[in-house]
Amino acid sequence: MCLERRYSPGESLFHEGEPCEGMHLIAEGRVKIVKISPSGREITLAVDGPASSVAEVPLFDGGDYPASAVAITPCTVLFLRKEDFGRFCLEHPAVPLKILAVVGRRLRQLVALVESVTFGSVRQRLARHLLQTSTDLRSERFTLKFTHEELAFQLGTVREVVSRNLSRFQNDGILRAERGLIEILDSKALEAEAGIEY
Repeated sequence: MCLERRYSPGESLFHEGEPCEGMHLIAEGRVKIVKISPSGREITLAVDGPASSVAEVPLFDGGDYPASAVAITPCTVLFLRKEDFGRFCLEHPAVPLKILAVVGRRLRQLVALVESVTFGSVRQRLARHLLQTSTDLRSERFTLKFTHEELAFQLGTVREVVSRNLSRFQNDGILRAERGLIEILDSKALEAEAGIEY
């Protein structure tokens, strides 16, 4: 039922505005979901890895792909045609409920992203990202999953601004940053930079 497709880094799985042909299930690798402005500016909406699905919403509303998907690493993707997906859902009624939970999680992430980009400075957004990563990994010492450029796309800025703010955090004694390794030295100060209030 599924077709196996392979993608190289930088290769597109699909483009924003194209008719939705089906669902993409990531078996190996990482894929970023991006919006690109007419001027060419890019913002990353999400980064998905193995066991994640991509492009669920158009399967239900019949619309075009609302964003583009691009391979970050070499990827193996299982493709399920729209017609086969519909039949599969009718045969397995629990599947749409699980997909609805995924869509709900994505919506919450997008609302948080809109709030962050609209109301926060890049410095705040970066601080929040570092704190969230630390919380997710349950460690104040971790390796960034993304390059500065990929992180900039997620934060709605450019690589130089991310690098400059990491350097400022380091100069202020808030963290240590070296070759992608981050160690938070003063979590309270980073929380203050993030605008977190208790």
